[in-house]
Amino acid sequence: MAEPMPAGPGHMSPEAFRRIGYRAVDRIAAYMEQLDGLAPMPKTAPGEVMARVPECAADPPGDVDEWDSIFEDLEQFIEPNLMHWQSPGFFGYFPCNSSGPAIIGELLSAGYGQQGMLWQTSPASNELERALLDQMARACGLPDRFVSTSPNGGGCIQGTASESTLVAMVAGRRRVVDQGADPARVTVYASKETHSSFVKAAMISGLAISPADERRVRLIAVDSTGAMDALALREAIVRDMDAGCTPAMVTATLGTTGTTAIDPLDAIGRVIEETGAASRGCWLHVDAAHAGAMLVCPEHRGMLAGIERVDSFCFNPHKWLLVNFDCNLFWTADRGALVNSLSVTPEYLRNEASEGGEVFDYRDWSVPLGRRFRSLKLWLVLRHYGLAGLRAHIRGHLRLAALFEGWVRSDERFEVLSPRRMNLVCLALKAGDAPTRELMDRVNRSGRIVVTHTVISTEAGPRLAIRVAIGATTTEQRHVREAWAKFAEVADDLVGGVGS
Repeated sequence: MAEPMPAGPGHMSPEAFRRIGYRAVDRIAAYMEQLDGLAPMPKTAPGEVMARVPECAADPPGDVDEWDSIFEDLEQFIEPNLMHWQSPGFFGYFPCNSSGPAIIGELLSAGYGQQGMLWQTSPASNELERALLDQMARACGLPDRFVSTSPNGGGCIQGTASESTLVAMVAGRRRVVDQGADPARVTVYASKETHSSFVKAAMISGLAISPADERRVRLIAVDSTGAMDALALREAIVRDMDAGCTPAMVTATLGTTGTTAIDPLDAIGRVIEETGAASRGCWLHVDAAHAGAMLVCPEHRGMLAGIERVDSFCFNPHKWLLVNFDCNLFWTADRGALVNSLSVTPEYLRNEASEGGEVFDYRDWSVPLGRRFRSLKLWLVLRHYGLAGLRAHIRGHLRLAALFEGWVRSDERFEVLSPRRMNLVCLALKAGDAPTRELMDRVNRSGRIVVTHTVISTEAGPRLAIRVAIGATTTEQRHVREAWAKFAEVADDLVGGVGS
């Protein structure tokens, strides 16, 4: 007598998926409807969520009632302990946008289950990504040298701007080494206000062993606006070259995390060229993670002056352009150097299309071999909103930030500590750092608003500033006015006086 076949894993049938999937979409839609009434920041104690999850996974499959229990858990202890980034009262960090079209794109991507490491493994995923990066390059006013139909340019989707910084650093190092540089004596540069991912990339790539290791990492001084001092960069590059080092990569930031300062891209490019670092292969990368979204509006493209000297450029539509996390757009004008620095081709990945050079294999453009079908969510956002809708989204938030700044400046108890360049307002109480911190803490405890802080250098010394970043998908003028009313109310209690 034959032995019975072991039981299968219990896959969900298409009909069950349809039924439960509809329920999940209803849950998400209900969450969207509730956002305006939810406190943006949860009052979760460390370990509170872990305590609700069994130490060991269940052995038997869930019964017919298991999905009822799952949705009950989502409502009872997952959603109440989320940071509600999509709340209209979320003014912390930078926005992390989401939208209906992008969520649908993410769902379709998961459903199609593509692994787009090669053109051959998913032609549609590969070519849609390539086409959309070309579309977005044109929509943002980038030069033709960054589109895939140029002799050596093109773009891809990375997970985050941090990943883009890493691959640009690796490409720069490879390019200077190919031109004769000693791998042990290459140096990289960014301003002191550059995102911490720059130093992390140096650590990952072996150029530093810790955040404090400055043997090959140079953090350049900034000017009074928080932007990189091009003269200080020149001095650092000349000093290193005189010492026998080879500059391999400079990162310029358009929109620093603390204050949205904009590095002088044109001056930085000229320094690299005039010092001779460019002729040795030094790579110029631009991190416009947050600010790059503004480039869909032609009036904000002045920050691109000097782009003709740039080797790579990136920004995150998942921050301020209605595409949910993760989605970083990365372009290069030297895809040859990039691919040479990241390509490893075992026999099992060889195929006719790749060998013939007819296609882009994006596994050679990023750290992971595997690639999700991320272009779908970008595609659906572009199809749904159009560029006109995206421009309206950006311009609307800029208008609200200008309103908020005006209210701050009209109240004699407050001051703006850094020039507003986009949708971020950095404010403080004139009474000092301690009252400013207390103001921030009380505003956050109010349950309607989330803000964060930074430290800004001023003529009087370092000052604590509250960052109010206006950019959530759901934020309207009434929410910004409510935020200001809360600031003024808490200021009344802390320092007295009558505000605007």
